[in-house]
Amino acid sequence: MTLVVPDPTRTVPLPLRQQADVRDGWLSQRLLDLLPVLMDRAGIDLWLVVGRENNEDPVLATLLPATWLSARRRVVLVLHRSDDGVTPVAVSRYPVGQFLPAWTGEDDDRDGDREAGREGDEQAQWAAVRRIVEQAAPRRIGIDVSARCSLADGLSVSDHGLLTEALGPHARRLVPAEDLVVGWLETRLPEEVAALDALNGLTDGVLAEALSPAVLTPGTTTAADLAWWVHQRLADLGVPPWFHPGVTVQRAGVPLRGRRGVELPAVPQDAALLPGDLVTCDAGLTSLGLATDLQRTVYLRQPGETAPPEGLGRAWAAGTRAQALTAAALRAGRTGNEVLAAARAAAAAEGLEAAVYSHPVGVHGHGAGPAIGRWDDQHGVPGDGDRVLHPDTVYALELAVRLPVPEWGGQCVRLALEEGVALTPRGTRWLGRPQRELWTLPA
Repeated sequence: MTLVVPDPTRTVPLPLRQQADVRDGWLSQRLLDLLPVLMDRAGIDLWLVVGRENNEDPVLATLLPATWLSARRRVVLVLHRSDDGVTPVAVSRYPVGQFLPAWTGEDDDRDGDREAGREGDEQAQWAAVRRIVEQAAPRRIGIDVSARCSLADGLSVSDHGLLTEALGPHARRLVPAEDLVVGWLETRLPEEVAALDALNGLTDGVLAEALSPAVLTPGTTTAADLAWWVHQRLADLGVPPWFHPGVTVQRAGVPLRGRRGVELPAVPQDAALLPGDLVTCDAGLTSLGLATDLQRTVYLRQPGETAPPEGLGRAWAAGTRAQALTAAALRAGRTGNEVLAAARAAAAAEGLEAAVYSHPVGVHGHGAGPAIGRWDDQHGVPGDGDRVLHPDTVYALELAVRLPVPEWGGQCVRLALEEGVALTPRGTRWLGRPQRELWTLPA
C-alpha cells in the first residue's frame, strides 16, 4: 500500500483557553455522574486526595481546575459521598475551582495563628480536615496508598503521618482507595472517548507524515532522526509526547537479538535506513488531559519492487489477525489475565505465534486498570492482571507476531502493532484511523 499522508494540522487541538473550558466541563460531569458510582463500587464514603507543590499525587491533576498546572502549597481535596451525590470540598490556602472552600487560612490570620509560622498554618489546615471528617462521619475513608499500583500510591509518607495524627481515633477508618483511584482514572466519558478518537487520528497523521518521502530518505535518514522528528512535530502542534518516540528497524541479515520470546530488532539507531528495511515507529501524544499510544510500520521498497516481499505480507496478515482475535477477547467482566489467555489461545489455534501486551490508556499513556500481558512475560501479570475490565474504558491494543521471512533466508521478523480501542458494553470500537495495510515507501 503506497502511503497517503493525511494533513495532521486539520485536527490540531483547540486553543488552550478553550481546552481549559472543555476540561473543567468534563470534571464537573465526572464529579456529578461518574464519581458517585465509582465510590459506591469501591465501598468508600469519603475520599481524601492530598498533594503538595512539586510532590503531587498523580490523581490530583485530574481533580484540579485546568488553569492549575500544579498544586499550590498543600492541597487537601475531600470528596464526600452522601445521599445527594458527592460533595467536593477543598482544604487549601487558595480557592480550588468548583470545590467548596472549607478553609483558606484567613480566619487563622485574624486569630493571630500566623505568628506561629508555617507549623501553625499546617496544624490549622489539618484541624479543618478533621472537622470535615467528624461532620461527615464516614464508615470508610479512602486514601491513596498502594503497594501494587503506582498511580494509586500518591500520598506521601510525611502527609500520611500528619493525616493519621490529625484524625486521631478516626484514623482507624482509613483504607486504601486503590480500586476507586483505578476506576476514576480508567473510566471515560463519551465526550472523552470522542476526543481520544480524534487524537488517535492526529497521532496517525503525524506518524504517516514521518514515514513518508517528505521526512524519510533511504540512505540518509536514521532511526534517531525519525524519532526526534516525531517528537518535535508533536511539540510544534501543541500535543507534546508523553514518551520519546521509538523507532525500530528490521533488516535482512541482521537477526533479532535476545532469547526466544523476548527478541528485539538489532539495527542501530544511528544507522541510515536502507531499501529493504521494515521500519516501525511508536509514539503517543497528550492533549486535553488525555494520552494516545500508536505504532505504524512502513516497508522501504528496493529498486524494482512494487510491493513488499510475500513473507512480510504474510507477517502483516498474521499481525492484523492477531489484533482482531485480541479485540474479540477484550470483554467487560474478564480480568486482564483472562483476556491475555483467551487472545493467546485463539491465536495459537490458528497457528499464530503472538505476544499480547495491551494496556489501558487515557489520563496516562500507561494507564490505570487491567494489565493484559507484558512484552517480556506472557504468563499473566500478578495484581494488575487480576483487575476486571469495565465498559467505558480505552486501551492501547498492543501485540507482536513472529514469523520467518523466506525472502530473508528464513530470518524471523517481529512485527509489532498497536491501536487505540474503546471498550463499550457492546464490545470494542477502533479509534482514529487504524493501519489496515502495510505501508510502503519507494526506493
